[in-house]
Amino acid sequence: MSLNWKYQESFSDRHIGPDEKELHGMLKAVGVGSLDELIDQTVPAAIRSKEPLKMAVAHSEHDALAVLEAIASKNQLLRSFIGMGYYDTQTPHVILRNILQNPGWYTQYTPYQAEIAQGRLEALLNFQTMVMDLTGLQVANASLLDEGTAAAEAMALALHTKGDDNGGTFFVSEACHPQTIDVVRTRAQPLGVEVVVGDHRTVDLGAKKYFGALVQYPATDGVVHDYRAFGEKVHAANGLFIVATDLLALTMLTPPGEFGADVAVGSAQRFGVPMGYGGPHAAFFATKNAYTRVMPGRIIGVSEDAQGRRALRMALQTREQHIRREKATSNICTAQVLLAIMASMYAVYHGPRGLKAIAERVHGLTVLLARGLRKLGYGANYENVFDTLRVETAPPHIRGILSAAESKGMNFRRIDERAIGLSLDEATRPSDVEAILSVFAGGKPLGFTLEELGKELQSTLPEGLRRTSPFLTHQVFNSYHSETEMLRYIRRLESRDLSLTHSMIPLGSCTMKLNATAEMIPVTWPQFGKMHPFAPSSQASGYKVLFEQLEQMLASITGFAGVSLQPNAGSQGEYAGLLVIRAYHQNRGQGHRNVCLIPSSAHGTNPATAVMAGYQVVVVKCDENGNIDLGDLRAKADAHKEKLAALMVTYPSTHGVFEEEIKDICAIVHERGGQVYMDGANLNAQVGLTSPAAIGADVCHINLHKTFCIPHGGGGPGMGPICVASHLVKFLPRHSVISTGGNDGIGAVSAAPWGSASILVISWMYIAMMGAEGLTKATKLAILNANYIAERLQEHYPVLYRGKRGRVAHECIVDLRHLKKTAGVEVEDVAKRLMDYGFHAPTVSFPVAGTLMIEPTESESKAEIDRLCDALISIRGEIREIEEGKAPRDNNVLKNAPHTARVMTDPEWNRPYSREQAAFPAPWVAEHKFWPSVGRLNNVLGDRKLVCSCPPIEDYMSPEPSRAA
Repeated sequence: MSLNWKYQESFSDRHIGPDEKELHGMLKAVGVGSLDELIDQTVPAAIRSKEPLKMAVAHSEHDALAVLEAIASKNQLLRSFIGMGYYDTQTPHVILRNILQNPGWYTQYTPYQAEIAQGRLEALLNFQTMVMDLTGLQVANASLLDEGTAAAEAMALALHTKGDDNGGTFFVSEACHPQTIDVVRTRAQPLGVEVVVGDHRTVDLGAKKYFGALVQYPATDGVVHDYRAFGEKVHAANGLFIVATDLLALTMLTPPGEFGADVAVGSAQRFGVPMGYGGPHAAFFATKNAYTRVMPGRIIGVSEDAQGRRALRMALQTREQHIRREKATSNICTAQVLLAIMASMYAVYHGPRGLKAIAERVHGLTVLLARGLRKLGYGANYENVFDTLRVETAPPHIRGILSAAESKGMNFRRIDERAIGLSLDEATRPSDVEAILSVFAGGKPLGFTLEELGKELQSTLPEGLRRTSPFLTHQVFNSYHSETEMLRYIRRLESRDLSLTHSMIPLGSCTMKLNATAEMIPVTWPQFGKMHPFAPSSQASGYKVLFEQLEQMLASITGFAGVSLQPNAGSQGEYAGLLVIRAYHQNRGQGHRNVCLIPSSAHGTNPATAVMAGYQVVVVKCDENGNIDLGDLRAKADAHKEKLAALMVTYPSTHGVFEEEIKDICAIVHERGGQVYMDGANLNAQVGLTSPAAIGADVCHINLHKTFCIPHGGGGPGMGPICVASHLVKFLPRHSVISTGGNDGIGAVSAAPWGSASILVISWMYIAMMGAEGLTKATKLAILNANYIAERLQEHYPVLYRGKRGRVAHECIVDLRHLKKTAGVEVEDVAKRLMDYGFHAPTVSFPVAGTLMIEPTESESKAEIDRLCDALISIRGEIREIEEGKAPRDNNVLKNAPHTARVMTDPEWNRPYSREQAAFPAPWVAEHKFWPSVGRLNNVLGDRKLVCSCPPIEDYMSPEPSRAA
């Protein structure tokens, strides 16, 4: 027997679903002899890559982890006292293990199908309630990307409600975090808004037409200002008063809503979410009821299901970018759901008393430190502070203190040439205070003990700024303080949500592929998770290597010369890409170019982003085959050629086909002076076969949470880095705190220099383990799987769009519109019925109303894909019974779907079909049944009577209806 001593296990075989036997069966079903033959029929020859990807040889899972561990070891972990909105925290292990490290939570999708998402919807409702209670405001959203972005969104809300067509002026306190000021300035510039940064105590709000003002509470240097009088001045000037704040501080401080704030924003990071060198973290946004319908981000609301039971859903979606398009006030879609859930669970676990105790300890140690500094001769205003001190001294002394601190394993903040910042946090211990004091003592004995300093320790906060109102009074925040109860609560919520641990999630344009365990493991390594984003660059050598290697990988895949990892969502990548194009035109003296052409099939973020970036949107028609209408494109490009700035195009198209004329499309724009921005949502169909550069684009963003395996987390986190051609490299985003980006770069688009840095390890691991061959094969299999589905379903549901040679790309759109006429069946009915078969529905009514867009990805096996197809074909048979009059049009398995366990076990059953047909319509369902926890949602009620905080406990305890409707 011969032995293969060179065998190495291939990760790509683990990642890709179909094995060789299944592959041959699928190729036969689609009518081709080989995978390459199918690809030749699908991807236009004119854009095919001539050379294979240039990539390092694929690593095994264990080897890749070992390489990354060596990289991580280059990071130096020092105790951080830098602050600036980022703090060390202690993630409760019950939350770490059962949420952050749990695929049952992190592989969920955005809860568009609310009936199978009640667990995370409840966790997000808890988040909203937590934010509303702590800020003292009436409504909150379910998270934003980071504090800087949230502040910029607040400015946009103020502009929309209080500004005029000429932009106007927005005031930002110089006491705000510098990264927040940077992001606000970036957002303001294309909107024609003048940002004035100054002292809130001296600014003359009557000198200009101010539509709003932003302050920090507590300030970046730690001072807790009384903003009551300033808020009144802002309102007198007819502006909105916006407060960036800190949730932990608000357990002790008067909430913004009680001193006149219209909007409160901030980060929930210190509620158990690691710093991660900048992210991901959940930002929050709270406001008054009057501004609910213009508030950015998702809102979770309370409604009822078909049986009259309380149920949760995403509310007021008509105000979001995917509906309002260029009329939207924000382009936010993906937010930070997984991190918001962690933060809300942190509040649930600790409760109001626990949070207050943590805050008082942090504040107490800060007062203790202030006393010690005074004894050492460092005088300053240490009275009105919560957790941060500004210590002033001579410039030479500053350098010595910072150097001595670093030598003792600590990082302090250098505020300016004469001041050092010290921020304490949940992880600070008395020994840390002692170590800090020893640095300021210059190595000499302190001459006092902490016990002596701590005698009769009292808060230094003024009485008028101390919180008196209760918070987190709802029972959910007062019930689960033992680990046993907390574990069961987390698991109870998880059981209500369908994730990739149950079945495939075939959402078109979403790429719900495998998030491999080996990719996820490094996320919680402390070498990546515990680093402050503004730690000295010399301490982040490991991150530097990670960034450089990942940038090289992405540049090779896209064919572009430069990469920015800063955008922390696809929407932010779009925004950054369009701003880079804008800067390019301005640099050439053609800043008047402001027209952006966008196909009518584009995702709603495209037009919303273009308007945010200061462009005029001109829509280009699509032809009957779903392709861009070249005649209309030429006509509109000619009509606007003097002002043409850009074309935004998705490739393969949003209709799921490779457009043959894509190079001609790009040439039309280039010949008239414009640039081409490619939306990278469908990059999973390009990798290794073609590239954004090959089709003629100048810039693209990449959804790392799609193509490169960062999990969707139930609605975030995501990452949206941009890749650009050589002539655009110098315009890549900069950052005001850490040097990065191009020489003539645009301002920061995210609060942290490299966005959500800690999750970049996921994409690095995926690419390193797949290698060039694996990545290319994955693309081919994604295309095969989609074409296999198209062929299996064609007889039952017409495939709406195909390429010139009859093929679809990595997804296909099936047409259900005729069923409304023949059977009274809507596409929503099919989506809900799929839940009874154990599946999350494909994308509903996008990009064409009345259709399903199906994307299987390369990770699903033939067996799982067959189950989905069998389910859809079975449902078509159920529809046929309606068409033939065998089942009523208004009372059938589709109209009543989904069927809950409560409905199925009701003693009375008066429906014209059996219980078995309702709940167990296929053999695999009987073996493993996922039960929707509520019946079909009443969407109209939820929007008409908006409730977006935890209902009173009586609602949870109310008796259930006795009959199944």
